[in-house]
Amino acid sequence: MSEKRYDKLVRDRIPEIIASGGNRCRWRVLEADAYQKQVDAKLSEELAEYLEAGDVSELADLLEVVYAAAEARGLSAGELDAIRQHKAQERGAFTRRILLETVTETEA
Repeated sequence: MSEKRYDKLVRDRIPEIIASGGNRCRWRVLEADAYQKQVDAKLSEELAEYLEAGDVSELADLLEVVYAAAEARGLSAGELDAIRQHKAQERGAFTRRILLETVTETEA
């Protein structure tokens, strides 16, 4: 028998899936502060996986973690989307593919 250590945030059904494969795992429920730190670390992990693979399923994983990060801070997915829409209305989205190259400040 070998034991591998993970110490990382996983989806809710992962312990169940591990058990259904005949394996055992040890897990715990995190307090709010620890959860926020872990969900932020998971954002980095999922972003790296998406950037490496370029796979749309990794982008879906990243979105799931974004929703979790919002909820950890008291925002629902709908409230997060309302903020996104407000910012898109005020500043635009990314639909025009604009790459800002330089800004020359004028003297006042």
